[in-house]
Order: sequence, then C-alpha cells, then structure tokens
Amino acid sequence: MTGRLKQPTGRYGGRSAEERQAERRRRFLDAALQLFGDSPGFRGATVAGLSEAAGLSTRQFYEQFHTLEDALAALHLQVNDWAEEAALAGLAAARGQSVTVRATAAFRAYAANVTGDPRRLRITFIEINGVSPRLERQRLERRARWVDFICAEAAAAAERGEAARRDYRIAAAAFIGSVNGLLHDWQAGWVDASLDEVVDELVRLLLGILRPPGWEVCDGRTDSGP
Repeated sequence: MTGRLKQPTGRYGGRSAEERQAERRRRFLDAALQLFGDSPGFRGATVAGLSEAAGLSTRQFYEQFHTLEDALAALHLQVNDWAEEAALAGLAAARGQSVTVRATAAFRAYAANVTGDPRRLRITFIEINGVSPRLERQRLERRARWVDFICAEAAAAAERGEAARRDYRIAAAAFIGSVNGLLHDWQAGWVDASLDEVVDELVRLLLGILRPPGWEVCDGRTDSGP
C-alpha cells in the first residue's frame, strides 16, 4: 500500500473523528487555562506538562497546535469570546432600557465573567503580554473589537438622544484601558471595594464620556454636546 497516512474519518465509540479532535482540543485548552492562568504560567509550561495535565499525549498536542504559543493564542481568543458573550447577554437582557441600564447590565455581566475565574483575568491581562509580536497584534486586535463594541453602543445611544454625537474611538480606547487596569487591580486586592462598586464607578465613567458637561437629553432626540 502506498500513499500518506491520513487521520481516521470514521466513527469510533459513537463519535466522529471531528468530534474526537474537538474534544481533545477542548481538553488541551482546559489544561492550558489551569497551567497558563495559574501555576506555572505560560512561560513556565511545557508541551509535556500540558499534555499530561490534559490526559493526552504530546503527539495529540501537535495534532492540534504547532507550539505552546498557539495554545495560548487560542485560549486568549476563547477567554475574550466568553467575556464578549457575557456582555452581549447583559445587553440583550436590558433591551429597550435606558443607556444607563444597558451600560450597567453589560459591564456587570462582563466584569462577573472576567473576574469570576482569576485564571481568565491572568490570561487576558498578564500572560498574553510580551510573548511575541504576533500575540501583541492579537491582543490589540481584540482590544479594537471592544472599541468597536463600545462605539456601536454609543452611536445607538446618540441616535436615541441619550448621548452626544461624536467620534468615540479615542474615548472608547481610553475607557477600555481604565476597565482593564481597574479590574486587574481589584482582582489583585489593591482596590478596597466590592465588584458592584467597581462596576458602578466604571459605568459613571462611561456615562461621563457619553454625556459631557453641558449636554442634556432634549425630548430624547437632540443633544447639545460637541
């Protein structure tokens, strides 16, 4: 028989080859969350250690990823996806409500998601930093996605007459920096406040951006902002 060996494509144990591959990938990412997000951290981890934590072989690791950096990149995207899904769910629950209610719901859901598991916070704000130019690009691309998220909500609020009409991209980037820094410091125990107090402060900061001094809601349609 000639030709290259191929991955099995039939069903085994009631699952397809694709389902088994997806399960292995999930196990590797679960193990990566534990090792990268806790101890020993990404820089202290090895392929062998990650494979052992996942209960799989190094050969199976290389079927999913080329390097440990690939695993960190995939985990970083997953953690951000979880946070984005939480924020969107918060917005959906507050559909039709005021911008204050919507902002509070979105950021309370986001904050609960990223702080509910300290490992996720470490992946998002610590382990991803300084690894490589590639991961720095990924980090900034995901931050740009959050900027787009805030700008879209700000634009919608402006259309409803609940916010000033202006370009929010710089303000959104500054706000995201505040969110990241405050949540990181809160998780580290440096900020003596409850999570609700932290979220309320962030919402006040956001509303101050959306409604600058001198701006007022006028019949829900116009504004006097810049």
